[in-house]
Amino acid sequence: MTAQERGIPGRLVVAGLGYSGSAVARAAAAAGWAVTGTARDPAQAAPPAGVAVVGFAAAGAAIGAATHLLVTAPPGEQGDPVLAAHAAAIRAAPGLRWLGYLSTTGVYGDRGGAWVDEATAPAPGQERSRRRLAAERAWEAASGGRALDVFRVGGIYGPGRSSLDDLRAGTARRTLSPGHLFGRIHREDIAHAVLAAMAQPRDGGLRVLHLVDDEPAESAVVVVEAARLLGIAPPPAVPLERQWPAMSPMARSFWAENRRVANAATKATLGIAWRYPSYREGLRAILAEEQGAR
Repeated sequence: MTAQERGIPGRLVVAGLGYSGSAVARAAAAAGWAVTGTARDPAQAAPPAGVAVVGFAAAGAAIGAATHLLVTAPPGEQGDPVLAAHAAAIRAAPGLRWLGYLSTTGVYGDRGGAWVDEATAPAPGQERSRRRLAAERAWEAASGGRALDVFRVGGIYGPGRSSLDDLRAGTARRTLSPGHLFGRIHREDIAHAVLAAMAQPRDGGLRVLHLVDDEPAESAVVVVEAARLLGIAPPPAVPLERQWPAMSPMARSFWAENRRVANAATKATLGIAWRYPSYREGLRAILAEEQGAR
């Protein structure tokens, strides 16, 4: 029986110690994994405790020694940067048995508010989402028979990146668009799901997992709840059609799609429940963490 089959933590490389990657690296190190993360400039990086850091360009040796590789870096116009730089090291890594790729629920495109689940065929409508889908397929082609988990992730929030911060900064908008729902996920639940996936013994092949909480919600509702927690008045409600002319192309692309993303199959497959099943629990936890740190 292999160490993986006995559930013994292995050697994880996180390609991209950004907001989500750092959360996964921190949780994995705390669970006993040997973790190395990549950074463009290691001298400027601030890796979590117990996590080694290497330059992205020099990560081939770490990948060659890894049992697990999680990719958080987004694709560019030229494709996936990790495959571009390290495809040979990935192919040759003798102990590498699991690949994880953080993608986006944007690959489903606009569904007019309808539900999509893990078996729904992608239909991306935005160029950046088409690049994500192309990267998913590139990783499937490069997996070489190894287990590949593609995590399609909703809107990521957490400490330092939530409606609480937007309200304090004066940038929060209470945009009214009834029935326009968004899926979100707290970054600690991303780490929770990734660690559960890595710990599962499984044969090779592709698995699609949805990292979204249990309650798709309107953006305005989340802003109102954040304001309530802070004890301040929410910003004035403004209909989407009134804000549209002044929106940036990125903001318009955000509002141009409407879908609800199911997660039941993912939670059943991984045997987990979310720590923050909705924005309410997530926002309360962020505020409690901030208050505890003072």
